[in-house]
Amino acid sequence: MKAIAIAGYVLLGLMALPVPAISQAMDLPPDAAVFPDGPNVKTVTQNCLACHSADMVLDQPLLPRATWTAEITKMRNVYKAPIGDADAALIVDYLAATHAPP
Repeated sequence: MKAIAIAGYVLLGLMALPVPAISQAMDLPPDAAVFPDGPNVKTVTQNCLACHSADMVLDQPLLPRATWTAEITKMRNVYKAPIGDADAALIVDYLAATHAPP
């Protein structure tokens, strides 16, 4: 029992030691993808590319307007994307026009 207690104290002591931060530079492949032309593509490019590649957005399934609206709302409210109300509506218009089911 004493050995278990000592081992526990040693383990807790090791967990309290600082862990050195490791920083490493890496080269990412260039992202040549761009959003295809459509209504408000400039607004989409200015707002969405800050966090996403165009490929990441365009690889999503075709979604109806209501789902794109919910996605943009989630980006703003959950992930704190700095997208104003007017731009959010324009982004939804773009996605509904270019990346929604027929």
